[in-house]
Amino acid sequence: MREKWEKPEAILFDMDGTLFQTETLLIPVHERLFDRLRQDGLFEGDTPSVEIMLSSLGMLLAHIWERVMPGAGAEVHKRADDLLLELEIEGLRRGEGELYAGVRETLEALSGMGIRLFVASNGLPEYVKEIVEVKGLSPYIEESYTAGEYQTATKADLVRLLLDKHNIRHAWMVGDRSSDVEAGHANGLKVVGCAYAGFGKEDELANADRTIASLNELELWLTGDE
Repeated sequence: MREKWEKPEAILFDMDGTLFQTETLLIPVHERLFDRLRQDGLFEGDTPSVEIMLSSLGMLLAHIWERVMPGAGAEVHKRADDLLLELEIEGLRRGEGELYAGVRETLEALSGMGIRLFVASNGLPEYVKEIVEVKGLSPYIEESYTAGEYQTATKADLVRLLLDKHNIRHAWMVGDRSSDVEAGHANGLKVVGCAYAGFGKEDELANADRTIASLNELELWLTGDE
């Protein structure tokens, strides 16, 4: 029998691979981005595999470009930053990109229990907030925190800032990458690992306190229906 967890004051969610099915937006955007870089004369050759990009999700953007375009300089990485954001926002506003099944319903249920809900993401602030807005999550998400907005060096620092700002003492961290596990534990939080995205390594969530195969399991735990 699983250990019963006390209802948290707040739940902090990662975005990519946790609430948002990133590949449904990133795969078409990835191809467009490298087409634009080639048009700008900043990139030559074949488009790097999108799998490298997907496996890097959860990292800071600067580290992602080091993996995707290791030989490119700061100018190229900066242009890629700008293009990625521009193309992702365009795609979201066209209706591209999908939430995981049951996300909106689960957030509504958790919010209805009086649990405060936040996003803590290494993504760009405009991108994360656009997802929250266009995908109908703004009634449930109290605030979104991103490394890009607060210039935090690690996810643990971002989570600490969020907790301190809102005077939260008892929370869960929910995410799909080892950086989410580390950020939660560094701040004394219970960590729920999302095992449904499949972007990371096999042992990515080995140190999570629990893992889930779909987000609605959170509601089931809290209502005693699991």
